[in-house]
Amino acid sequence: MPTKLTYAQMQDMNQWLRESSDVFYFQCTTRTVQESKLFPVNPYIALSYYNCWYRYPELLRKISDAMSPEELGDRAREVSTSANAIMLGIIQQFYLGGRQYLLDMGLINATDGLEDMHFVLDFAQRVNRSYHRQSSYNLNSAMNHRSQLLPERTLQVFEADALGCKPGDKLHQAVVKYLATASQYAFLKNCECRLGIHNSGPYKVGNNEMLVRDFVDLAEGDYPWMDGVASEIEYNNVTLPVIMKDTHFNIVDDWGSFEATPAYDHDNMVAVGLYTSDYLSNGYIPVHMNNASELADYLDHMRDQMQVATANLWKRISGWTRDQMIDAGLLVYYSVAKDLAHFAGVYSEEDWFTVEDRVQRLKPIMNDEYGGMAIAELVGYVSLSSQQGSPYTMSKFSNAPGDMWSAVPYSPLANDEFTAGVGPIRGGSTSLPRKTAKYTTTRGKLTADEANALARGFTPPIIEGPRRFYDDQWVKYHVGTPEADDLYRRAQENSIQLKGKGSGLNAADIEALRRW
Repeated sequence: MPTKLTYAQMQDMNQWLRESSDVFYFQCTTRTVQESKLFPVNPYIALSYYNCWYRYPELLRKISDAMSPEELGDRAREVSTSANAIMLGIIQQFYLGGRQYLLDMGLINATDGLEDMHFVLDFAQRVNRSYHRQSSYNLNSAMNHRSQLLPERTLQVFEADALGCKPGDKLHQAVVKYLATASQYAFLKNCECRLGIHNSGPYKVGNNEMLVRDFVDLAEGDYPWMDGVASEIEYNNVTLPVIMKDTHFNIVDDWGSFEATPAYDHDNMVAVGLYTSDYLSNGYIPVHMNNASELADYLDHMRDQMQVATANLWKRISGWTRDQMIDAGLLVYYSVAKDLAHFAGVYSEEDWFTVEDRVQRLKPIMNDEYGGMAIAELVGYVSLSSQQGSPYTMSKFSNAPGDMWSAVPYSPLANDEFTAGVGPIRGGSTSLPRKTAKYTTTRGKLTADEANALARGFTPPIIEGPRRFYDDQWVKYHVGTPEADDLYRRAQENSIQLKGKGSGLNAADIEALRRW
């Protein structure tokens, strides 16, 4: 019996697979490689891919049954959470990594999991397309490595409410020190990977450029190992719009990394803001932004909290076994889609912070040597036998015959053998202690059930009803109408400078109103 997928659906799937393959190859081969002396990073990355292959089909269907990928992308775009350009853009990558390893080991055939694959790749493409609606691309790389995510109504508030600073003043020093501490803290809590840091932009601000910098999952939340050590961290997600002079960000890539000309220099920072948000907030909430001195004091306070949390986290991790370090890193990578479950109100620790039974069987082979070479061959050399194509083939970037992710044969359309999926999740476990603390949200500390209930009953007013489809292109032709003014006033609700101003402000108006 042939697959129920159509030829067109399989072509779409392979097109997105190939685009993803090329993007991942570019990202993996155009950045520096650092080896952790603490975490077995390559083994945990490889194992995370298997976990994605076995679990994403069921869990993403669970999310999709509660909320469409399009609505998830629209909601994620209005706030800063771990459902960002990095995390959303690698959902299909990690899933396909698991498939590629299993193909190479001979444990599956190229036509196995066919309908699961179509669902997962279709889900990932749709949520990314919606999240990137502002630019009409699926990924930053498709826009020449530019991350234009936010609508004008949000950026106007960021520009107008930002507080001015200059090298040597109190706020400038506080921002520089905070960014350094937050980066180190985010790196450690994410098991020495950079998934806790995100950047979008650049956005043009007169002759300057704005980079929107996010730090996510900072407090007691999804990561069980943060319970206790991060109890004093007040906000789980923070956003700093940073406005720079004499700096052009020529790259903001799919992994949120940036390159600038001249090189990024804090001395060129002229204004900054601070916000928090999450899946339960109506957009961005300003944090201690009444004046520059207040903001500087709070940034120093947050930095002190993070330094204490970092020290306590080091103590906790130092007592972990190798298996616990693998589980923690594996679960950070695997759980990149977890905040979509939060948005949909169907989040479960069991779903996102346990290791599938079928993955546990592969742990014994993942010593440092095997894990290191497995990752190197998969995403660096592209040298696995399963990755090789015809000797006539020249892949997009390397000109070699190999591609990172192998396409799906079309033969199931002609009654070739295939399997529809990997079957239901077969249980899970973890060597790490389970979560005990509540979840830090913009509505306070909540249990998972409380957070899910609030999420299921919440629609952010900014995207409620027809407002969800009032994008910048629509606004361009409806400036000053009651509907456009209502949309902008909702975005300006928490703004210090723009509250109630509506949709009629131009760049000169914002410049006249801003605080720097």
